[in-house]
Amino acid sequence: MNILMIEDNESVSEMMEMFFENENYTATFKNDGLEGFEAYKAEPKHWDIVILDLNLPSMDGMQICRQIRKISAETPIIMLTARDSESDQVIGLEMGADDYVTKPFSPMTLLARMKALHRRAQIVPSDQHEADAEFDVTTDHLKINTATREARYNDQVIENLTPKEFDLLVTFAKSPKRVFSRDDLLTSLWEDPFYGDERTVDAHIKKLRQKIEVVGPQLIQTVWGVGYKYQEPGDQE
Repeated sequence: MNILMIEDNESVSEMMEMFFENENYTATFKNDGLEGFEAYKAEPKHWDIVILDLNLPSMDGMQICRQIRKISAETPIIMLTARDSESDQVIGLEMGADDYVTKPFSPMTLLARMKALHRRAQIVPSDQHEADAEFDVTTDHLKINTATREARYNDQVIENLTPKEFDLLVTFAKSPKRVFSRDDLLTSLWEDPFYGDERTVDAHIKKLRQKIEVVGPQLIQTVWGVGYKYQEPGDQE
């Protein structure tokens, strides 16, 4: 894994450097926000994952996350925050982060989150035929190619889906009308057990809904007090 870690706390960077080396990962560390973003922008496809602190000199984590997402919807981003604030965490996710870890954190917890995101972000078609395969998840209105990670709603591409948003859409589309609780989604799409705020699911679904609504009526419905489900326009309860 090629890791870009933008973190101004040297002790945190030094600690993670040891853990990355133990995993045989290649990591680049930047302690200035603008320098970190410039490093990403210079080689967007080089980085398998970005670890991003919220509070940084020159350019804060929210700004960096927003700018990265303008370049790539696919690069996995984990945001680090020392603030015990739900609003900061939700805003970070709304800016496009895939996950967050609150300081102080266990290096093993961060590694587990990284590995889970990296697994889901990888696209490894066995050959070009597989990459060009027909859509393998389909409903009346939605077609998804899980090899190329393309989703079409009435033949219009749902653009700029992050890895987690794409996985959520696939999960819902595979089981139309099934109600998924937050726990169901955390267990299947995040690491199990999940050590974080379960409302991370709500933030990701909010972003997914916004991207769906660009091309058509909403597909992800809230079942109050229970969770979420996939329901196509015009379907009856």
